[in-house]
Amino acid sequence: MEAHTSRRQLSRKRRREGSNGEAEERDRAVKVPRCTVGLKHPAPFADELEPADSKPYQRVSMEEAKRGTPPDRPVRVYADGIFDVFHSGHARALMQAKGLFPNTHLIVGVCSDDLTHQFKGFTVMNEDERYDAVSHCRYIDEVVRNAPWTLSPEFLAKHRIDFVAHDDIPYSSAGSDDVYKHIKEAGMFAPTQRTEGISTSDIITRIVRDYDVYVRRNLQRGYTAKELNVSFINEKKYHLQERVDKVKRKVKDVEEKSKEFVQKVEEKSIDLIQKWEEKSREFIGNFLQMFGPEGALKHMLKEGRGRMLQAISPRQSPNSSPTREERSPSPSFRLPFFTKTSPPPSPPSHHVARGYPISEDDDDEDED
Repeated sequence: MEAHTSRRQLSRKRRREGSNGEAEERDRAVKVPRCTVGLKHPAPFADELEPADSKPYQRVSMEEAKRGTPPDRPVRVYADGIFDVFHSGHARALMQAKGLFPNTHLIVGVCSDDLTHQFKGFTVMNEDERYDAVSHCRYIDEVVRNAPWTLSPEFLAKHRIDFVAHDDIPYSSAGSDDVYKHIKEAGMFAPTQRTEGISTSDIITRIVRDYDVYVRRNLQRGYTAKELNVSFINEKKYHLQERVDKVKRKVKDVEEKSKEFVQKVEEKSIDLIQKWEEKSREFIGNFLQMFGPEGALKHMLKEGRGRMLQAISPRQSPNSSPTREERSPSPSFRLPFFTKTSPPPSPPSHHVARGYPISEDDDDEDED
């Protein structure tokens, strides 16, 4: 547990000293072993405990406390405060007080409402609420209710206090420049560090600064204007502001949704244009391949024209073919019904019809 505490303190110190994010990332990477602390009950109140040991009160020196004391003789460290609106700054201060020595018994004193209102001012929480809040801090072993504003020797002896833990900034109050001055002179003061950025005054300042916001918040949660000490006119004003804010939020939501819709339409239109460009390029390429100057259609037409010309043009006779005079005469052709009176064939005539010779008898019959 002590090693874990020291690692956390070192980690916070590095984050404060670092000027960039590298140290913070390195600190976050530090892993801590898992452990279960068996704290099931709040810290007891001092006036409810059994009387202390009957042995006479004898303080422990700083050297003895740092070396370590026997288990049955822990170093009794006292830390006091108002602890109004108990926050992490209070818890860190008490954690430091608990870790001052190897064997520490931490006693925490909480001042009453009367003393606090007299010397410091009005509190948000009453004394019973502050007592209960402090008793539930895990670092505390004992709580002193109605603690004194200034520590007297009698109070120190009664609670057998060895050291008093507080930040070393002079605390002026109750007509004194530093209420811990006599503790420091006696060598009983053990300084702790304040947590910057968090305090009860800072929290109250935030609420006061955003008063209207928190009033409207509590009105929405069911608190009445009387409970919030709000006038009738202000209550109506806050309700009207809430309605106006709701309308603004709706308008903002509509604007965001419309922007998202327009953005989606633009994205889809860009995709469609890109796809159309791709398809148009593909269509133009295919068109040129088919109908271009060197396209497939031109080759097909050329090929078909060549085939047609080849089909309709006569074939040329070979050079070595015999002439007309050298050819042998063809036999005369006669129809079957002219076979009875047909004279013997005559020599071929120079007049040829359809490649067949016609005899003179045929001519005579035609004349008859």
